[in-house]
Amino acid sequence: MAQEAGVSVATVSNVLNRPEIVAPATQDRVREAIGSLGYRPNQAARQLSNGYGTGVGLVLFDVRNPFLTGVARGAEDHLHAVGRTVVLCNTDVDPAKEERYLEMLLQQQAQGALITPAELSREWVDRVRSRGLRTVLFHNSTGFADVCSVAVDDAAGGEMAATHLLARGHERITCVTGPAPMRQSVDRLAGCRRAAALAGRPEEAVEVVEAGAFTLDQGRRAGERILASPHPATAVFCANDLLALGVMQAVTRAGRRIPDDVAVVGFDDIESAATAGVPLTSVHVDSHALGSAAAKLLVEEVEEAGHQHRRLLFAPHLVERASS
Repeated sequence: MAQEAGVSVATVSNVLNRPEIVAPATQDRVREAIGSLGYRPNQAARQLSNGYGTGVGLVLFDVRNPFLTGVARGAEDHLHAVGRTVVLCNTDVDPAKEERYLEMLLQQQAQGALITPAELSREWVDRVRSRGLRTVLFHNSTGFADVCSVAVDDAAGGEMAATHLLARGHERITCVTGPAPMRQSVDRLAGCRRAAALAGRPEEAVEVVEAGAFTLDQGRRAGERILASPHPATAVFCANDLLALGVMQAVTRAGRRIPDDVAVVGFDDIESAATAGVPLTSVHVDSHALGSAAAKLLVEEVEEAGHQHRRLLFAPHLVERASS
């Protein structure tokens, strides 16, 4: 094949495995030779010789979540461009299900996993890495310098959202969080409370309603609970946009007006936030960039002998719309 294309064997290997380092014209010649000779790479043999395949696990807690869909697309776009394949795994924040997927990736000799861990701990990191599986965490933690991570500054985003609502004269804010153990819930609530404290408001100025999941249905239920209160808050900050859109549905169904009776702010700025009946004010995060950055870190760890683990923290910003 190398002779047919007029290139070296190493160049053919690069076209198959690292096409980004080969000139486009050379890639075309090699691929033309591949087509004319009917060559098909033997993936099983390549895995045996290299010790790993081309697969990368994308292990997320809910692939239906539009924000995570954006993360997945960002990761897939980069991995595809550098000759990797993606194995999408949905854990539902279930440690047992997560473990089954990680074991499957190990058996398939995957190059690594980009993961939102169900329960992150020192023990979890040590156990996964001792089995030889490279990982990049979607998690905002400073406690794991020996593993790469990519995250959003959730506390800053929560502070932005609450500051925005307080500046509009709201005395109290109800914060709708996701499941309490999840880092996003903890940090976004912390940011909301910090904004209230900086504004000189008492602790009770921030009320908390915990949702069982980051879903539209859980948002509707949270909205119904808020409205059933004898003195419901006039402002609601939700830890993601699906929760916020659910709260807005409950508010409008009850005959209340947004934002006149209840102002609502979300987090993530998914596509449907801007197209809702009342466009949703939201804390914007570039989900595609987040996924792409995680994929780049994993590829670097695979290819670079002196790879240094890094923690990347993305800064959000508030997008003001009609809901607040």
